[in-house]
Amino acid sequence: MPPPRKVDLLPHELRDWLREALIARGFGDYVALAEELNFKLEEAGLELRIGKSALHAFGQDFKAYAETQRAAQEEIRAFLQEAGVKSEVDVTSALFQQLTTIQWRLQMMMSDPDNLPDPKGMKDLTTALNNLIRSTDLREKLVAEDRRAQSAKLDAAVGKGDIDAEAAAKARAIMGFA
Repeated sequence: MPPPRKVDLLPHELRDWLREALIARGFGDYVALAEELNFKLEEAGLELRIGKSALHAFGQDFKAYAETQRAAQEEIRAFLQEAGVKSEVDVTSALFQQLTTIQWRLQMMMSDPDNLPDPKGMKDLTTALNNLIRSTDLREKLVAEDRRAQSAKLDAAVGKGDIDAEAAAKARAIMGFA
């Protein structure tokens, strides 16, 4: 297994700073970036030094990752504009199943020492699963809250005499929360 890249040895705070600096500089100006990062490393009392070539390689990987994330977010926004909250929950559940399947396959691959997956990829996949789980819980709460609000509107309409109780019950059945 190859040794870790120097950038991967950075403390979490400096790696976060580096990502922000790369975005702010438009993924360029690597000479000045290397100087600034190495100054920060020296200030922190760390003996690690990182050259512009290593930063450029990391920057290009991060740029590709950031562009993929941006494209995915645009796709998700477009989907959410077209789909209702319930559809989003269904899609989130399907994505969770797919990610779980990928995670399982990677774990099975790990039983073969000659076929080990990239540890960074495993970490990213685990993070994605955790975020999706949190997102699914939030979406389900939103759906439940939306149903409560719709039901309360029906109850208020019955109370005002705008509709009768039978019509409200039929509306609940049609909307799927009888």
